[in-house]
Parts: sequence; C-alpha cells; structure tokens
Amino acid sequence: MKHPFSLEQHGIAVETIVRNATPAALYEAALRNEHGSAITSTGALVAMSGSKTGRSPADKRIVDEPSSRDEVWWGPVNVKLDEHTFFINRERAIDYLNTRELLYCVDGFAGWDPTHRIKVRVICARAYHALFMHNMLIRPTEEELAEFGEPDYVIFNGGAFPANRYTSGMTSTTSVVLHFDRREFVILGTEYAGEMKKGVFTVMNYLMPKRGVLSMHCSATAGRERGDTSILFGLSGTGKTTLSADPKRLLIGDDEHCWGDQGIFNIEGGCYAKMIDLSEEAEPDIWRSIRFGAILENVVFDPDTRRVDYSDTSITENTRGSYPIEYIETATIPCVGEHPRNVIFLTCDAFGVLPPVSRLTPSQAMYHFISGYTAKVAGTEMGVVEPEATFSPCFGGPFLVWHPARYAELLAARLREHGADTWLVNTGWIGGAYGVGSRIKLSYTRAIVDAIHSGELAKVETVEDPRFGLAIPTSCPGVPAELLIPQRAWRDAAAYEATARTLARLFHENFKRYSDATTEDVRNAGPRM
Repeated sequence: MKHPFSLEQHGIAVETIVRNATPAALYEAALRNEHGSAITSTGALVAMSGSKTGRSPADKRIVDEPSSRDEVWWGPVNVKLDEHTFFINRERAIDYLNTRELLYCVDGFAGWDPTHRIKVRVICARAYHALFMHNMLIRPTEEELAEFGEPDYVIFNGGAFPANRYTSGMTSTTSVVLHFDRREFVILGTEYAGEMKKGVFTVMNYLMPKRGVLSMHCSATAGRERGDTSILFGLSGTGKTTLSADPKRLLIGDDEHCWGDQGIFNIEGGCYAKMIDLSEEAEPDIWRSIRFGAILENVVFDPDTRRVDYSDTSITENTRGSYPIEYIETATIPCVGEHPRNVIFLTCDAFGVLPPVSRLTPSQAMYHFISGYTAKVAGTEMGVVEPEATFSPCFGGPFLVWHPARYAELLAARLREHGADTWLVNTGWIGGAYGVGSRIKLSYTRAIVDAIHSGELAKVETVEDPRFGLAIPTSCPGVPAELLIPQRAWRDAAAYEATARTLARLFHENFKRYSDATTEDVRNAGPRM
C-alpha cells in the first residue's frame, strides 16, 4: 500500500497532500474551488490573483542573519528583517496552511544544468499556484521525483492570509520574506503567483555567484545550424521577449539564465509572458502556447464564447500567461547552450540619443550592464510628460542579492574568457526624442540582430559617438545608413546636443552609487560630460 505523502517535517499537519498533481487534476480543483476560474476557448485556465495583480517589491524582505549578512547588498532592494519577525510570519503562514483540508506540494528543479540545479518545494493552498509552479519549475521525471529527497529550498505560500501590519518590520498586510540560512521563503498577503517565480530567481541570484556562475535576467537563443548562442538583456518594454521569439533560431529561455563553465542554462521550465494586446500576427509562438496546461492571469473573456480580449486592461495592465517552455515550437530541450558569441543589451531610449546599434568594449559592457538603462515615455504612467530615464542594475535590480559589481565582474570575466562580442541595441526613438522623432521600426531592429548573429556587423567599420564613446557601425543590411548615427538623424543639431548632455548627466548621476565598487576603467567608460 502506498503511504500518503507527508509534510510533517515542515510543520504541516494536513493529512491530504496532493503532490505534483497533473494539470488536468489542477484544472478540476481550480474550477471547483477558486473564484473566477474558467477555461478559455483555446483550453487555457483563467485564474484570478485577487487584489494584488503584480509583485509587491516594497514588501520584500531578506532576513538579516550571520551566514549571509556580509554578502547581501542591503538597501532599498534588499531590506533587512530580523529573525524574530521572520518566525512570526513563518508561523502565521504555516498556521493558515494547517487550516486547509487539502494542500498542494510541487517538487521541481531550478536550473537545467544538473551540476548547478537546486531542488525547490512549493507548499500552497491554491490549485492555480500549484499549476503555475508546475509550469515554471523544471518538471522532474517519475524516477527523479521518487528520489527527490529533501528540498534545497521551501516556499510556504500562505498568500491568502494577511501579515500583521503591526508586527515590527511590516509596512502592510503583504510580506514576502527570504531566509537564506534556513533556505525558506514565506509569502503572506498576496496571491500573485509571480512572487514565487521571482523568489526562486532571487535564490539563484544569491547561490550562483558563490559558485562563480553568473545569474542573469535575460533571454537566450541558439542558431539552428551552428549552435551559436546569444543572450539578450533588457528591461520591460525593450523587446527582449519579442526579439527572442525568432523563428530562425532556437529558444533556450525567455527570462532567467546562468552562465557557467560549461555554457549557459535556463533556470526555468516555463515562460511567463505579458498578455496585453497579444495577437497571433505579432506573437505567433506565444499565441499558440495559450492552450491546455497554460494559465492566463487576470484576463477578461467573453462569458459565452470564452474568447479572451487581450486588449482589455480593466482588471490590470499586467495580464500574464504561464506555460511550459516546450509549448514554444522552437524551444530546445534541455534548455542549455554553448558559451555565447554575442551579448546584447536592449534599451528603449525615448530621448532619441543612443544609436540603433553600437559595439561595446569590455569596460563599456560593465558600465552599461551596471547601469541597466531604459526610458519611460510620456503617457505610460501618470505624471510622465517627457522622457524619463530608468536605471535597473544588471537589467534586474529588484532581484539582485549581491552588489551589482559582483555580477558585472562575473560578466566581464566570461566575456574575456570566451571572446563574446557585446552590443548595445536601442529599440526606442531616432531622429528626435519621443514626440518629435519616431520609434525605430521592429523590422530594422530585427535586421540589426540578424546581422549580429550572422557575424556581418562585427566586420563593419565603425565611428565613435563623441558623447557616449560608443563604436557605431556605419552600415547594416536592411537598415538605412542615415539612421545609424543619431546626430545625423536629428534635424535640430542644437536640440540633439542639449538632449545628449541631459542623458549623459543622468547616466553620471546614477553611476555615482557604484563608483566605489568599480575600477577607473569602468567609471571612465560612461558618457563624456
């Protein structure tokens, strides 16, 4: 007789634990028990995350304890929490979970490289959360599950139960807390599933640099014939997901990767894509992935036809879809690749100053990696009336644990060792800032990326940008030459100079916080004032 699965070692006394349930079983449970659940016309499961439809970064905490105290980059990203409060929240989450008649347990892996993968256990009360992590973790085989043993990290998801906002260190009824020494992650007061995904990424961002492995917030693709790989960094709105969905190349992953001694590997077993304005024409691979087994979060659909209106943002603009990576036809399994030949930093420069493409020196690569620049445009947020610079170190600031310089040093070492070319690609404006110039056509950006992958762009002569010191190719197949050098594309030379000075000043102001942790070569790799 098969013994029931138990979580007693984690303080869970619930008798009925459903471990690694199938998507079909989780569909049935969600439809039966969870408000707002439904099946769409394509077979995806609709789930509602409640009042929180995005992450709560202001409520994220790291426990201040001896084993990790001197390694964590403390500050607004990693806010300290004392152990006493952690144990209060942990007990609160476990007490809530113990009130349920049934709980879900998902055991899976983070990291496709067996040398560096970690075992993750998720304990949750919602079928939606179990299916989400079934998609996002790497799914073990039956043999691997039988031999899983004790996990390396445990997520206690008590998100339907609030934190006590009067407890020391709490700023609201939401609490997302990570304890590195206990290897535990506790969630209260938010049912947004993305907290679990990014919690695992934060863990990998802590563990991998300790092993000399670079963890990265990037997408990755591989050539179909030569097997060459490229990684694409970029903040939201820069085109990272769109450009990685390239039918000419294989997809290694869309969001989280590591670069180790054997090459690169995806951290995740699935994808978590934005659904706003999704169309079959623009994103055919993602469109075809929204089928049975996929989750659609907080979307609006027709109650009769069950067709989703991806343009409807009445619940949230942050509508999301989660699905196993093998749902993407071009995905390569296992999700690993050789050492990258090209590293691409994507930025959407709404100031219209940066060139559509430029080649970076190793020092410039470190500077721009630490800077992590993009820009918001007028109309995207309340109060934004002109281009607004945004800097997120290593293109993933909210999920870093070590100082950004640690990740930059690992990147520089990999670039030197493997001779990868580094490129800065602007997917934003040209010929003027937002409101004057025009957005660079996606077809031009695709042509640039194609020329990078083919090796053609590395052979082209370059000229130096006088303000930013970037090496700008003078030609690129499929791109008008007059667009490649920004100051020539602007009609008003004085306006260009003034805007370029403004952006250069913003870069300098932002980089001051990293000056003490970087070399003079890196500090001098920024724009000239």
